[in-house]
Amino acid sequence: MLVRLLFLVLYVVSSSGRPEKGKDGKLLHPGLTPGRSATPRVNTMEHTAEHWRNHAKETILKKINSKLNENVAKNVIMFLGDGLSIPTLAATRVYHGGEEVELSFETLPYAGLSKTYCVDAQTADSACTATAYLAGVKNNIDMIGVTAAVKKDDCDAMLVEENRVESIAKWSLDVGKRTGIVTTSTVTDASPAGAYAKIANRSWQTDAAVEASGANATKCRDITYQLVKWAPGKDFNVILGGGTRNFLNNDTTDEFGGRGSRTDGLNLVDEWIKDRAAENRTAKYVWNRNGLLNLKNDTDFVLGLFGNDNMPYNLERDASLVPSLEEMTEVAINIGSRGNGAENGYFLFVEGGRIDHGHHEGWARKAFDETIEFSKAVQKALDMTSEEDTLIVVTADHSHTMSLSGYPVRGNEILGVGGIDDFGEARLTINYANGPALVNHTHDYGSDDTIDKDYRFPAVTQLYSETHGADDVGIFASGPWAHLFTGVLEQSTIPHMMAYASCVGDGLKMPACSWGVPNVAALSWMLLSLVLFLHLRFRM
Repeated sequence: MLVRLLFLVLYVVSSSGRPEKGKDGKLLHPGLTPGRSATPRVNTMEHTAEHWRNHAKETILKKINSKLNENVAKNVIMFLGDGLSIPTLAATRVYHGGEEVELSFETLPYAGLSKTYCVDAQTADSACTATAYLAGVKNNIDMIGVTAAVKKDDCDAMLVEENRVESIAKWSLDVGKRTGIVTTSTVTDASPAGAYAKIANRSWQTDAAVEASGANATKCRDITYQLVKWAPGKDFNVILGGGTRNFLNNDTTDEFGGRGSRTDGLNLVDEWIKDRAAENRTAKYVWNRNGLLNLKNDTDFVLGLFGNDNMPYNLERDASLVPSLEEMTEVAINIGSRGNGAENGYFLFVEGGRIDHGHHEGWARKAFDETIEFSKAVQKALDMTSEEDTLIVVTADHSHTMSLSGYPVRGNEILGVGGIDDFGEARLTINYANGPALVNHTHDYGSDDTIDKDYRFPAVTQLYSETHGADDVGIFASGPWAHLFTGVLEQSTIPHMMAYASCVGDGLKMPACSWGVPNVAALSWMLLSLVLFLHLRFRM
């Protein structure tokens, strides 16, 4: 052991003095010796030039034959993969079947990149990013629905009207559209809260949390209270996710055996039910899969809470009791498509929230599996809607520090050994820059059960919780005006583009918004009819 450590020190010291010039290919790309059980996956078709040329031809033809869709988007569905970094996409493809596999949203015709920084932070959190991609304004880290003029825990500043911003969910409600939020995290977590909350601390999800920070909970209402009692949250047709504890008092036990976290004596589930009844609205509270999937067709509003805290990871989910993200998405689209206001369309926000949680814990397998569940939800939406009138935008809020490295062979197990290092020890393909499982340079990772869902992948720097990354994230889009979502964009432009496509908000408007026609084809027929009418009129 001592000899090995001494060799490591000598290796590092000698490497630090090497000049950059004159390095040969082996020094620049030393690689790792393939793992002990690594067997390359072979597709003999890929050995021919014709295979790749045909693939390129198909791609080019698909792009040049696609037509710009400049219809009005009756419906908008925004999918948010929390922490869905580009390396996570690449790793999930392999986990899902191979390097060449495409996730559902990777097949969408338009793609771009989103810059995720906050006004005061190089690396973003889910609060400032939610304000950017839902309300169109960048602000400070930990803040939701307020401008950068508001600092953390500043109760007074968050109440100043000019510091408060509205989301595209509110803009959509203003023109009579139906709305909803769906998430696998708590419905009061930072990402979904961006659709309705205005708060000086993302952690203020209960009155107790507000009071604990020294603020007045009756003056600065918590996120859950805002969702249930204030517009726009109280008007959402669909609210699906986890987090009953934030709705209940601490002396109340929920359906899952957990206690509430509130101290104000409120039961906000009961309050939501009472308020909808007072408004003469058909509403239903559900807490399990059976209740969700058996909602009556006349249900106009649904509040579904499927866990005391976050919903369980898919790998730990009891499928008979807890709905999947795909199932929640299907219900949300069905409710958005019927009932009062359905003729005006809908706006839905759907989040795969636990991709992020998996990464924070170093649980790469859980993060990849949650990404597949997210992809299934997007596919369900694609199957249920039409590109003619529904804009679908898929993106992430921020990245993570996970990387893929080591020159593993094609088809190598993504969760397994990427190769053998200079000391004869196995090294993994997946690693984190920081996180709870500090890398051990003398440990042979080939002996670990890295397929276990609770296996924590090694991190270069040890932290209790792995951090976010500051790199750009992807944007994928289809439907009306999807071609706007290309290039490198400020994250805060995303809701303005969705608003432009769907004729909501007070920003730029396409001419068709005021003409009241659904698409370019309809406008063309109207103009042609007018020309024919005038022609016949003057001939007579």
